[in-house]
Amino acid sequence: MRDTPFAVRRKTARVSAAIAIAGAALVPGAHAAESHASHPALNRLPSFVVASSLQTTSYDGVSDDLLTAGLGKTGLAGAQPAIANPAALTAAELRRLAIWSNYRALVDTTANGGYGRFWGPNVDVYGNDTLGEGKIAGTEYLAFADDGSGRQNVSLLVQVPTSFDPANPCIVTATSSGSRGVYGAISAAGEWGLKRGCAVAYSDKGTGNGAQELMSGLVTLIDGVTANAATAGRTSLFTANVPAGALAAYNQKFPNRYAFKHAHSQLNPEADWGKDTLEAVQFAYWVLNQQFAPRVDASNRGVRYAPGDITTIAASVSNGGGASLAAAEQDTGKWITAVVVGEPQINVRMPGDAQVREGGQRIAAAGKPLADYMTLANLLQPCAALADAAAGAPYLTALPVATTTAIREARCASLAAAGYIHGGDTQAQANDALARLHEAGYEADSDLLHAPMWDSQAVPAVAVTYADAYTRSSVLDNLCGFSFGTTNASTGAAGVAPAVSPMLTLFGVGNGVPPTNGVNLVYNLTPPGGADHRLATPDASFAGAACLRALWTKGDPRMRQSVQAISVNANLHGKPAIIVQGRSDALVPINHASRAYLAANSEREGSRSRLSLYEVMNGQHFDAFLAVPGFDTHFVPVHYYNIAALNLMWNHLKNGTPLPPSQVIRTIPRGGSPGAAPPLGLANLPAIVENPGSNAIRTGDGVVNVPH
Repeated sequence: MRDTPFAVRRKTARVSAAIAIAGAALVPGAHAAESHASHPALNRLPSFVVASSLQTTSYDGVSDDLLTAGLGKTGLAGAQPAIANPAALTAAELRRLAIWSNYRALVDTTANGGYGRFWGPNVDVYGNDTLGEGKIAGTEYLAFADDGSGRQNVSLLVQVPTSFDPANPCIVTATSSGSRGVYGAISAAGEWGLKRGCAVAYSDKGTGNGAQELMSGLVTLIDGVTANAATAGRTSLFTANVPAGALAAYNQKFPNRYAFKHAHSQLNPEADWGKDTLEAVQFAYWVLNQQFAPRVDASNRGVRYAPGDITTIAASVSNGGGASLAAAEQDTGKWITAVVVGEPQINVRMPGDAQVREGGQRIAAAGKPLADYMTLANLLQPCAALADAAAGAPYLTALPVATTTAIREARCASLAAAGYIHGGDTQAQANDALARLHEAGYEADSDLLHAPMWDSQAVPAVAVTYADAYTRSSVLDNLCGFSFGTTNASTGAAGVAPAVSPMLTLFGVGNGVPPTNGVNLVYNLTPPGGADHRLATPDASFAGAACLRALWTKGDPRMRQSVQAISVNANLHGKPAIIVQGRSDALVPINHASRAYLAANSEREGSRSRLSLYEVMNGQHFDAFLAVPGFDTHFVPVHYYNIAALNLMWNHLKNGTPLPPSQVIRTIPRGGSPGAAPPLGLANLPAIVENPGSNAIRTGDGVVNVPH
């Protein structure tokens, strides 16, 4: 045992070379009981795991723990954890920051919003406040998965709580949401799994928080500590693959820029998200055999658990939810038992006769890929925010209201001049922009969210990052004129040298998609040197947004090939599955995600399908935003239903309880005054029911009909 600067007692040890034997992954069907007594099966480290990266850390559940990093329920809801020396953060401090920031990023941590009552470390799996501060003792195993090139370096993490029962083993996946680091789904799926006594298998799916500060060469390592790229070599989370001479010339022309792994790895990492999730499960099997299988000799463990021996639920939200569905489709080795995901970002290959209907009316645009709908939203949302139907929208912007209004009006004018929308004045143009979003598959239920989705920069950030990824662009390409860099807080001018490098805390508080932790989305083409994309031109870099849109509409072959590579067939091979999504989702529209997936699944699996969709009225993509005035009054937490779905699946797997059929859940918003909504209560949150009646979502032969 050793003391950290916070006197945190924890045991850290590199797994010995004798135990960390590099070898083949567990062979499906090779059960230990089938091995000859004189030649027992050995627990071989999967071949994709980089043995030299493997490390373990044990937590006592008092000073530090798996779920809250020692902060407990109170600390997670409190201020950002303190750092002893901001110039030299320790791995333990970075981990604590990462758990604190990622937990809060995906759930509402306000008491009135439901934290500490309906969810939170203190709330047990039955919904009761019985767990105190909710700290959970156990052991973490951290390693890279890679193909031998050193360029993938996907972070895998397995948490095994001390409550794990070897006789009744279970695994829950928690693939990261968004482009977050390896702890990016700790509140969305990890918490529930740990409370159930399951091992939790995390993956950052080759995107999370890998970055390089181009001028200094700083990169992050697997534990978030920074190092020089040349020194780090293959041990970095991400180092941009660019020639030294070209990088020097780029830095001179575009100083203080950053490369991010999701955008600039040139690997189209999304194509491997299903594989990454499956590898996290395989790594978890190895971990559990290391802990609970009998010893074969002084250096080796046997195989207690073979594929299919452990109840495994693939669970997460958003990108992690899409990764879980992809993993279940790809699973041919009985690694995954069931699936429970929320608001999955998934690109579906729609069968020709598949349909999504709402109230009997066909949604003609259903099933579009992200490359299509996100580039359109990025173009239209600033203008659509002025539409009559969007009046009263909650805003999430750091810009003055006058500046924001001027940007919206200028974007409308530029869109009209370019022929994207029509109308004789700004109001008519804004109404037309919103109508075109409706035609493109966005629900009217999300009208109030176009302003905050663009103002918070969620949509512009995703549009740029995914365009870079899909075209496999280098950071040196400045695709469509965009880059990532530090900017002047008041003028937006780019190229500003940061007072403190964002890299030092990026692993802890970054989200993997700028703007994040002081690194902003920059438009380089004007003014000279570039500026924050919102302030670079009066119409918020309209030309750049139009360029991103054209990559899709004009059929850029790189983008088309990458989108084809990430698309799924919606065939879950008869696995029981639940999808939960809010109808008001304006980041990943439900018509392109959950409804489309259900329709395609109905066509491809037919009577074998065991998939249910629970569609939450007044639910949107970012539960953390529910703490923001206006969100609190209009929307309800989807996370509440994610937990309910996990419990329903658990009861189905363990007790044979039938899963409720697909249905619309008609929630009731809290109302009140923005910023002062009354406490969330059960009256706001009707249950998922066995007999939904008129709220049933009807599915058959590739046609999904959702009631209004």
